[in-house]
Amino acid sequence: MADERIFEDLIQDHNRQRDLLERIGETSGDSDDRRTLFEELRVELQAHAAAEEESLYATMLANPDLRDDARHSVSEHKEVDDMLGELVEMDMAASGWLTKFKTMRDRYLHHIDEEEEEMFPAASKDLDEATKAKLAAIFEKRKPKELERAEDEMPGDARE
Repeated sequence: MADERIFEDLIQDHNRQRDLLERIGETSGDSDDRRTLFEELRVELQAHAAAEEESLYATMLANPDLRDDARHSVSEHKEVDDMLGELVEMDMAASGWLTKFKTMRDRYLHHIDEEEEEMFPAASKDLDEATKAKLAAIFEKRKPKELERAEDEMPGDARE
């Protein structure tokens, strides 16, 4: 039986993130809903990226066949993190906030679609079952710790 738990965990996170992105897009102005949902998304994205990089990406970077995909994804994480940092510092009531949010949302949706359609299948094929099981265990251990850390750590330039 193939151990695909690492990919199932990541996709479960992606689905939660898609829901938050959609819900934030339906908010307006500097509302409590927008503020609460955005903070939940910020923490979730930061924790997800860190746990994913420490588990799946770390292993992919060590594999010559998967290295380029991992580097590409890490750079996309950085890009989204920088945009999150800009959003944190902007006035949520400003029209520019929603424009920047939609740009970040579109970049992130592209990123997770690319992961699910291309990168995860390639990694699943290349990695053995024991490695995939180990990666799932690492991710599942790291994610709660990263959620806790992200509560206090701002993204991108906002962390300075």
